[in-house]
Amino acid sequence: MAQIITLDEIRAAQRRLAGVAVRTGLHRVRPERLRLAGLAELPFELYIKAESEQPIGSFKLRGAYNRIAQLSPDELGRGVITYSSGNHAQGVAYAARALDARAVIVMPENAPAIKIEATKALGAEIVLVGPASSERRAKAEELARTHGYSIIPPYDDAAIIAGQGTCGLEILEQLGVIGPDASKAPGANAGGGVVVLSPVSGGGLLSGIAAAVKLAAPPQWEGRIEVWGAEPELAADAKESFDTKTLVEWPAEMTTRTRCDGLRTQSLGELNFAHILRFVDGIVTVSEDQILAAMRGLLATTGLVAEPSGAVTLAAALFHHAELPRCQRLVAVLSGGNIEPELRRELDAGAARAASA
Repeated sequence: MAQIITLDEIRAAQRRLAGVAVRTGLHRVRPERLRLAGLAELPFELYIKAESEQPIGSFKLRGAYNRIAQLSPDELGRGVITYSSGNHAQGVAYAARALDARAVIVMPENAPAIKIEATKALGAEIVLVGPASSERRAKAEELARTHGYSIIPPYDDAAIIAGQGTCGLEILEQLGVIGPDASKAPGANAGGGVVVLSPVSGGGLLSGIAAAVKLAAPPQWEGRIEVWGAEPELAADAKESFDTKTLVEWPAEMTTRTRCDGLRTQSLGELNFAHILRFVDGIVTVSEDQILAAMRGLLATTGLVAEPSGAVTLAAALFHHAELPRCQRLVAVLSGGNIEPELRRELDAGAARAASA
């Protein structure tokens, strides 16, 4: 039976990450900004949790540092290895450098060049393999056996989940659900429901946020806070797993169709799936066109830049809110902003055209 993480573990991760990970902003998207951007008015207050503000441009630093910081001096001395399409790679490289450990990263050959170069710049050694997530893991395990590296999984690990869960604690604190401002926040009796939307691929962020939210929210909020996942239609293995309550795997030739390079994992992790079944309320899927529209909309309304993987939550909020529970406030987690230069130029050009229209 899978061991579910505890609130104490998430709070310990929060203390461990103090001074390393950033307490990222929770930004309100004003309705008038949505209208000016040509987007529909929403039936809730919309907030963006901007994990793009982390030093590596994504949430992955939280879990990676929490995991590596718990290694023994001997383990740190032998070095660490992971397998990642990009953002976890940077998280491991950053954390390893901070803790004076060697980092080896197995990445797919089709990973965005900007993520490969950013990982190298943090001092990591890169090993390239084919596009399947299973290939990356197999190569990392082989190298770990040969050289004695400690494997830092991208998602299927309790310390990784607890680290990502610190994002959920911050959301509750920033909304005033917990912490010194909790008495000022609208509670269940005021009808102030909250929905938190997280991207989902292997499930580390979604399972961590959901566990933190459900374990830390006070009793009066029971039933008034829901946590949902969002993923591309072209890589919807998590939704199929959630709906069928059976862990499924999609072939790489299907999941690699999406522009969301960070969401191409073929299956949820087993431990993540157990947390998702325990704490998550639902999963919605979005189209590729909706993801691109959300990226443009985010830039136009807030100036925040989202990589495609980070924009799935806003796409769900904008185009699928009828599938979500009614709420007063919705938080869309922007998981990362490490966008390829060509796509960034395309977004900037679109924003310039819209401004001059």
